[in-house]
Amino acid sequence: MAGAAQHAHWSSRWAFIMAAVGSAVGLGNIWKFPYEAGQGGGGAFVMVYLLFVFFIGTPMLVAELSLGRRGQLSPIGSMKKIAQEEKRSPLWGLIGWSGVVGAFIVISFYSVVGGWTLAYMVKSAMGAFSNIDAQTAQDTFVSYISNPVMTLVSHFAFMGITIFIVAKGVQGGLEKAVTYLMPALFAILLVLVVYSGFTGDFAKTVDFLFNPDFDELLYKANSPEAIAAGGATKVFSLDMVLQALGQSFFSLSLALGSIMTYGSYLTRDVNVGRSALTIAAADSSVALMAGLAIFPIVFAYGLDVAEGGGLVFMSLPIAFGQMPFGIVVGTLFFGLLAVAAITSSISLLEPPVSYVEEKTGWNRRKVAITMGVAAGVLGVLSAYSQGDNMLSSISIFGLSIMDAKDFLTNNIIMPLGGLFTALFVGWFVSRKAMMEELAMEDKTFRIWYFLARFVSPTAIGIIFIKIIYDTVVG
Repeated sequence: MAGAAQHAHWSSRWAFIMAAVGSAVGLGNIWKFPYEAGQGGGGAFVMVYLLFVFFIGTPMLVAELSLGRRGQLSPIGSMKKIAQEEKRSPLWGLIGWSGVVGAFIVISFYSVVGGWTLAYMVKSAMGAFSNIDAQTAQDTFVSYISNPVMTLVSHFAFMGITIFIVAKGVQGGLEKAVTYLMPALFAILLVLVVYSGFTGDFAKTVDFLFNPDFDELLYKANSPEAIAAGGATKVFSLDMVLQALGQSFFSLSLALGSIMTYGSYLTRDVNVGRSALTIAAADSSVALMAGLAIFPIVFAYGLDVAEGGGLVFMSLPIAFGQMPFGIVVGTLFFGLLAVAAITSSISLLEPPVSYVEEKTGWNRRKVAITMGVAAGVLGVLSAYSQGDNMLSSISIFGLSIMDAKDFLTNNIIMPLGGLFTALFVGWFVSRKAMMEELAMEDKTFRIWYFLARFVSPTAIGIIFIKIIYDTVVG
């Protein structure tokens, strides 16, 4: 019946924590965080990132969870309901819309990369990386993403797994999946950390990740001016600090409706503040463990720590092809990426599913299949815009279709959604209502309220201004 989704609840706090951690822990932790730390010089980036996670991201995590639990509806329904209760404009419902639409767009290209992880897990298991060199690794990746059949098969295989889980519902699907997938993720990650510790350059990794060098973080080497003059210099830059700020915010899966939707399935007896801290700590731990798993291999095999996205699909396979038990390690690594991608993808499909289920009264299976297939079809545009595929020549403001979607969601929808969520909670929901919802001790509440009202929106605003400035001026 219509509105059934709002009556679903997590069976326990543990199930909710596992689901929320799964939502936060994704490709960004295991793929993006290590190379961003590499670009930021290691330890200083990590230190600043962790400060931002707990003082900016976590207050927003509390805000989204509390809004979801109070509303007990989809993000759109919850925001409209709370705005009405607070006698505020119904336009605040646009925050919910931005999350649901953003999640739908993200999963349409996230599933493409998720498909890559599945394909590379199979490639590794079949020994495709044995003794390959850099050129072969690059050619292998380009050949794969340029193959219209293989990219389509892996993309829809990944989306099919996501649809299957979401169609089973909150307790029958999301909970059961994360109950198995999250322990598996931590187990695989731990195995890889131990293996890297014995076979890679672990001492150099520890020094790199935990010995802060703020010169590397705050000064940009080889500025365009210096290069033009034929010399090298270092110029002061806050680019990497802002990147750490952005990564801390986005790594917690904020402003995409996922956390608010998961919050709507919470019961009143769950402590939102403590849960948010647990989620943030687990999310950060995975990012650090990913660094401890990847960097020893990077250093041992002379790879570039700051290479970027190519580190995973073009550089690490070279190391897997040379190291002892490389087939097993490579398969485990890409399996780890696939698990992380799946736990996030189900949280991305959940917001649009919960809204459509709420509005139409369709059963969950029908809604999950409809929305999943629609996102999958939209994802074909992303898949075929990569490599030398049939849509790769299409450019949107100089970006491929997939990169344009990424830019729209990461640089426009998410910062604006996060900013207005912070403003709504801090300035348009009554203090008394927030105190009752969170049930925190007075001192703890005052700290959270200050961070949510002033620090988080200011930080998010700075990110957004920097993005717009770089886009227009750069």
